[in-house]
Amino acid sequence: MRKEDCIFCKIANGEIPSKTLYEDEQFRVILDISPATKGHALILPKEHYANIYELPEEKAVGAILLAKKMMAEMSEKLKADGFNLVQNNGETAGQTVMHFHFHLIPRYQEDGQHIMWKPGTVTQDELEGIKNLITE
Repeated sequence: MRKEDCIFCKIANGEIPSKTLYEDEQFRVILDISPATKGHALILPKEHYANIYELPEEKAVGAILLAKKMMAEMSEKLKADGFNLVQNNGETAGQTVMHFHFHLIPRYQEDGQHIMWKPGTVTQDELEGIKNLITE
């Protein structure tokens, strides 16, 4: 299923040109037009899923296996020193296009990017309460 007004559906299905690194019947991998670093790419499913919650399990497995394959190839060819695999769900989490996708971000020494978070603090009692809330 595709969504007519979704730009990533159009790119994934070849209606809008892109710099494609890989394509099969389920996914297209493209270079990001606003890259965080050299080689920043996106894995786009050809079918529309707004986020990981909508993504069927078999597609999720396919996406992570493709990410692993692409990261290995890109690391070797781009001489990356590390890699970030990023997947955001919802505006609050940083998702700007509501079509499931992975960001493949090669990392280089002193590339100026800081894809991190500020560590918080928590007590053992708070951790126990959160664990109980989730597992009950």
